[in-house]
Amino acid sequence: MKIGLEVHVQLPTRSKMFCSCPTEGSAEPNTRVCPACMGFPGSKPSLNGEALRLGLKLAKMLGCSIPDTTWFSRKIYFYPDLAKNFQVTQQETPIGLGGVYMLGDKPIRITRIHLEEDPGKIKRTADGSSLIDYNRSGIPLAEIVTEPDISSPAEARRFLASLLADIRHTIDLEPDSERSVRCDCNISVGKERCEVKNVTGLKNVERALTFEMVRQTKILKAGGKIERETRHFDEERKVTTSARKKEFEADYGYINEPDLGVYHIAKMASEIENKETPMEMIARFVGDYGMTQEAAKQIVSTDIGLAGFFEELAAATDAETAKTFISGVISSHWKGFKPSRGSLDDITSMIGRFAKGEITDVECNMRIRCIMTGDEDSCRVCSDDLDEIVGRALDENPSVIADYAKNEKAANRIIGGRDEGDRRNILLRGDSQRRQAPDI
Repeated sequence: MKIGLEVHVQLPTRSKMFCSCPTEGSAEPNTRVCPACMGFPGSKPSLNGEALRLGLKLAKMLGCSIPDTTWFSRKIYFYPDLAKNFQVTQQETPIGLGGVYMLGDKPIRITRIHLEEDPGKIKRTADGSSLIDYNRSGIPLAEIVTEPDISSPAEARRFLASLLADIRHTIDLEPDSERSVRCDCNISVGKERCEVKNVTGLKNVERALTFEMVRQTKILKAGGKIERETRHFDEERKVTTSARKKEFEADYGYINEPDLGVYHIAKMASEIENKETPMEMIARFVGDYGMTQEAAKQIVSTDIGLAGFFEELAAATDAETAKTFISGVISSHWKGFKPSRGSLDDITSMIGRFAKGEITDVECNMRIRCIMTGDEDSCRVCSDDLDEIVGRALDENPSVIADYAKNEKAANRIIGGRDEGDRRNILLRGDSQRRQAPDI
């Protein structure tokens, strides 16, 4: 079985690909349109420079070779959501060719990445008719095309999850943005392939591919032949249905876009410096800090800011201590925590005290929890004089010291006999205080 994906990413620009219409704003249908994105006679496109820059950032992230020049073509086909009856895209000169994306230890080859405009959106109604909203028409897309190197629906989902995390980090695409990521899924169990168009969501990609895998396998086992076709995924029924026979590239009648020129992009690409991607950071954590892949992924996938704080903490203490606290109390309270330079320095100082043996791990965890959550109980415990509390408890129970010398379990009389507040405070000192008791 072979699977290849075509991933369409809506780029986070303020205006559309070839006109000045806003990409966000009024949700009312057909309110963010103009003669250019509607393809009216006499209108001419103008390239959005920011869309080009973001596309080049993704090309560099994927390790693609970038040509000196690029230009656009008209992909001619007739569909209701395409007001111009052609889509402005790149055919002969994509902005990136021949990259690779590492999924763990497995390379997934990238055929190309190119820029194009999004078509409109069709909405089916209950009475069987269709309505078209052209607000989306002309929004800039980057399309990433892979080789058929993916070997299962589950692997396709893992690849997409990892790729999208890196894309969001590279071009600052918000995870909860209304801009969607859609995927065309190409799958062949035998010799011929089928394409499932416009699948949205990781789960749906896996479900669509799984259904196609089973469907094609059954046809081949029954002695049938797989027809090359385009199919749609029905999210409610979780099945794919035939849409039309699959076109070949020659069927689109590509011609150069006469209203757009040739763009020299080599210099722009050379000036782009990408941030380290989450996958690159995971690989570095494994190599530099001796982490397992799972531990590194847990830290990085929680939040890039948390991963950065881990490196600060490792430099201030050591990698093992940093990993213990980051994976434990800090990670569990990171969501909702608004880190400041002061609060991070306080946490670092607290862990430094633990590393020096000045406080126990229980006390350190509680003090960190207090800093991160402002929990009143934790903060009250942290502000109390713990030695005084333990001493008072022992003074009130002098027989415990003699009993403790004979049997350590005698300390349970104090721990169990106090109110909840005192029990929590006494436990902070743990075994170290109880071992000192006979010498008091």
